[in-house]
Amino acid sequence: MNYDIIVVGSGPGGYVTAIRASQLGFKTAIVEKENLGGICLNWGCIPTKALLKSAHVFNYLNHAEDYGLNKIENPGFDFSKVIDRSRGVASKMSGGIQFLMKKNKIEVLKGTAKVLPGKKIQLTKPDGSTEQYSANHIIIATGARSRELPNLPQDGTKVIGYRQALSMEKQPKSMIVVGSGAIGVEFSDFYNTMGTKVTIVEFMPNVVPVEDEEISKQLEKSLKKSGIEIMTNASVESVDTSGEGVKAKVKTKDGEITLEADVLLSAVGISANIENIGLEETGIKTDKGRVLVNEWYETSVPGYYAIGDIIPTQALAHVASAEGITCVEKIKGLDIERIDYGNVPGCTYTHPEIASVGLTEKQAKDQGLDIKVGKFPLSASGKATANGNTDGFIKVIFDAKYGEWLGCHMIGEGVTDMIAEAVVARKLETTGHEIIKSIHPHPTVSEAVMEAVAAAYGEVIHI
Repeated sequence: MNYDIIVVGSGPGGYVTAIRASQLGFKTAIVEKENLGGICLNWGCIPTKALLKSAHVFNYLNHAEDYGLNKIENPGFDFSKVIDRSRGVASKMSGGIQFLMKKNKIEVLKGTAKVLPGKKIQLTKPDGSTEQYSANHIIIATGARSRELPNLPQDGTKVIGYRQALSMEKQPKSMIVVGSGAIGVEFSDFYNTMGTKVTIVEFMPNVVPVEDEEISKQLEKSLKKSGIEIMTNASVESVDTSGEGVKAKVKTKDGEITLEADVLLSAVGISANIENIGLEETGIKTDKGRVLVNEWYETSVPGYYAIGDIIPTQALAHVASAEGITCVEKIKGLDIERIDYGNVPGCTYTHPEIASVGLTEKQAKDQGLDIKVGKFPLSASGKATANGNTDGFIKVIFDAKYGEWLGCHMIGEGVTDMIAEAVVARKLETTGHEIIKSIHPHPTVSEAVMEAVAAAYGEVIHI
């Protein structure tokens, strides 16, 4: 059977691409070997947020007195039900994607795809049988998986990746988390809040090392305050799983130590799913584990495209979606803009949350820019104080000469829902004074953005 477009993979890159292709009039099919929605929806973005919500509600119960409520004696939880709720949320969302496929008349091909020369794919179905399909355009969106280091082989029981961390039958009493990117710190926050003793081992000098240094230090302070032990400038050299739990030899600046725990979570990044999908046979070029594409996501072989985690751009769900939409709109011949990868927001859903976009202060200085920096602490925010969550601040960076909004970095409760203001403002080339003169509602935490910008220009009111 021939299609206009076949999308391989149904994560937030793939299924969004398929829907936009159908909207543009293309006869579209999508291939998925497991559940619609891919890793993000089923084993990543969505279920982790469900777990974190349970943890944050539990934390509120433990601090009821802080809000003038009667103390709740020994609030408890059923760990299996917490996990079940998370899985239920993922299942519901996957069902929603099924509805969207039917609504948009997209054929779902169940199985594993391998791209072939001649704009074809070979589908291996769940029963083992194979069938070939052809398309005018094939878009590869196979995503990524938990990265496995040679010295940290995952056995799925004692040394685990994010997938096992989302579906553990029994809560571990102790956990070592290797890596403090978004995956590492989010799971650390969840398990620590639920009562697991958590130790983070991070190779870099700061946790969440991609963030602005002040943000990293504030998160480290907050995580330590919650009871998480953090070891930076440290690396796990080897693990021993021969005993009841796991023993990890950790190299630190002060020498080697041994950590013991029930389980070790390896959160050291992701590896693109590009093996055994026919790239070599088709002649599609790769480099350093990623598929090479041009500015419109076409690979080295005409008619074949790649988006999302398998190409050398930010491995974020919203980036994959944007790339897929851009790709099919270009195929359609629409007059569109290229994606501005300098204006992609990043979010980390710890407590407090982190959200950022654009340059960090260090990056701006390294580029030799003359900058204005403004900060506003949430301790000065009426809404944050009323909420009882004042850990954090808003930080903004402007070009002193032209007024360009170079970067925005937030840490605090709910900031992941606030970062879009900075993204849109930067897209529209808004100046700092335009933000200051845009009336923000009171009382809200979003006022802190205006106040931070005002601080950069010496006009802040509330500090």
